[in-house]
Amino acid sequence: MGLTSNKVLVLAFACAALLFIGTVWLWPRLARRNWRAVSGRVGLLLATQLVLFASVGLGANQAFGFYASWADLFGKETDQGVVVDNSALQGTGGPLQVVETRRVDAPGGSSRPQSVGQVQRVDIVGRTTHIATPAYVYLPPEYFQPRNRTRSFPATVVLTGYPGTAQALVDKLNYPRTALELARAGRMQPMILVMMRPTVAPPRDTECVDVPGGPQTESFFAKDLPDAVLAHYRVSKKPGSWGIIGDSTGGYCALKLAMHHPKVYAAAAGLSPYYKAPSDATTGNLFQGDETLRNEADLSWYIEHRPAPDTSLLVTSSRIGEHNYNDTLKFIAQVKARNSTRISSIILESGGHNFNTWRREIPPALQWISGRLTDWWK
Repeated sequence: MGLTSNKVLVLAFACAALLFIGTVWLWPRLARRNWRAVSGRVGLLLATQLVLFASVGLGANQAFGFYASWADLFGKETDQGVVVDNSALQGTGGPLQVVETRRVDAPGGSSRPQSVGQVQRVDIVGRTTHIATPAYVYLPPEYFQPRNRTRSFPATVVLTGYPGTAQALVDKLNYPRTALELARAGRMQPMILVMMRPTVAPPRDTECVDVPGGPQTESFFAKDLPDAVLAHYRVSKKPGSWGIIGDSTGGYCALKLAMHHPKVYAAAAGLSPYYKAPSDATTGNLFQGDETLRNEADLSWYIEHRPAPDTSLLVTSSRIGEHNYNDTLKFIAQVKARNSTRISSIILESGGHNFNTWRREIPPALQWISGRLTDWWK
């Protein structure tokens, strides 16, 4: 049974309930003061607390998508990562291959792609970086309608936080359904969404940096990913056709990629982002002593010391509940002082660093991105 399986969650809560009942039932028998009775009481209390803690943890993981599997949880994920074998590119599918298709969970009950669109699970291999990673691609219903068979569409990359799972973007944050509903309401244009983790070399958190001697993550998102999507889908090749959005680590990556590569990403939305790449046990030594690389991973330093990028940025925070509030206000002020870079913001009165907050921010953020990308009708 998988880590995110409902069966595992139900089994954990059932065990917690049984242990609680067993503790109440057996407590009178263990009321004596000999070592066996004391050991029994301690054992029952510890077992109940441990199973209850595991149950809450499993429930939180299902709700927020922190870890995708047992191997991911224990840091032993080895089936995905950086590859050097180019034979993966020799098949007819090219650098992007569709593994599975599924309908969009939307009101109306229709399963036809022409009505609700389609979500495709894909495998992507970077031609230049040789990074291999899974992703989900949402294709809007207009993509499948005969009258649009020659039209191309704008695209937006959607990134999770760290560690995160790409599936959570589909099932928990509801990006496909939100995009469908916004387009139906005329609040955004139909867009292709490419949903994935920024953690393309798990379990390492590369912070979307080209690590010297390591994963070239920034190059993957700036070059290989757009090339792979363009080769497989009808994505517009006009300037200003790509956007990027993410939460937490994904928000930092989205802002940085748009600032470093404004000719690729015309708009970026960072939901609860931070503005400087951390250095900790999950990242390892990202910069290998390269001070220029370290500085350019600091967005506040970059906006002050590099030419202002010609792109549009959106940042979000909360007055109560988000630790990035003051840093966000500082970043907004820095960007406003530069003429070429445009900055917008969503500041909530309260909201923590969690899925519930991001669900409140995703609809206006998608609408904002849509308004800054090339119009698919033109």
